[in-house]
Amino acid sequence: MSTPTADSARASLEDLRTEIAKAVVGQDPAVTGLVVALLCRGHVLLEGAPGVAKTLLVRSLSTALELDTKRVQFTPDLMPSDVTGSLVYDSRNAEFSFQPGPVFTNLLLADEINRTPPKTQASLLEAMEERQVTVDGTPRPLPEPFLVAATQNPVEYEGTYPLPEAQLDRFLLKLTVPLPARHDEIDILTRHAAGFSPRDLGAAGLRPVASAADLDAARDAVAKTAVSPEVTGYIVDICRTTRESPSLSLGVSPRGATALLSTSRAWAWLTGRDYVTPDDVKALALPTLRHRVHLRPEAEMEGVTADSVINAVLAHLPVPR
Repeated sequence: MSTPTADSARASLEDLRTEIAKAVVGQDPAVTGLVVALLCRGHVLLEGAPGVAKTLLVRSLSTALELDTKRVQFTPDLMPSDVTGSLVYDSRNAEFSFQPGPVFTNLLLADEINRTPPKTQASLLEAMEERQVTVDGTPRPLPEPFLVAATQNPVEYEGTYPLPEAQLDRFLLKLTVPLPARHDEIDILTRHAAGFSPRDLGAAGLRPVASAADLDAARDAVAKTAVSPEVTGYIVDICRTTRESPSLSLGVSPRGATALLSTSRAWAWLTGRDYVTPDDVKALALPTLRHRVHLRPEAEMEGVTADSVINAVLAHLPVPR
């Protein structure tokens, strides 16, 4: 089998949207965000109300990319070993053997990550950062590609353990999954009335349109996407300006700046260019930065949001030409 070229890989990844739309209606920005995260070897925090197809979105992506996927429902009694795996005694051999946890997959859906205590959250975040799990002193590498799509409910906070800022910063993107528009919701109901089942994606006609090889070729091409000194300076200025905002107690860190550089390059390449423009930076600024800033309590009381602060920075900062 021949190695995919950059152009064929881009075409395959563009086909993902069409393929996933067979199962998921009206969530193109979330699909694009997940593809950007895969290209950047990053992870995604999905925020949306229950029932907006977050699980279906990840399952559809794994089917269209021919990748393995697993789902973990995070609960207050979930232990770190329930995620990473543990040593199990084998009485036949009279020795312990490692039983891999659900984290050993390509796409892991961590459902309601803020429902589990910090110790279990930390075990997953360590796997995300190190791309390996250490059990009994033995490091075990995770599969490649590896992406965690963690969800959290934006309206129900009782009995939850919110992720601290340092851990939120480990997610490349925070994507909002909104309720569908009226015409999209009519389309969803029409499909279900015609027999669509989210548990049988094959029956919906979903098939693999891209592969891990396409992803590798795409990542190589993204790494070669040019960034001018002016655009680099623009990214730094955006992040530095957030640190001076009176509405924020915490601005974007240098890690956030490198994340915005990575996502802007991926978006530029996906749209068919081998160089990054300021518009690419603007397009990815909100999903890349919104979870990396912390509002002051008085700003929250006045109705200020992270998105509004970042939009204000983008509106007032001079754009390089």
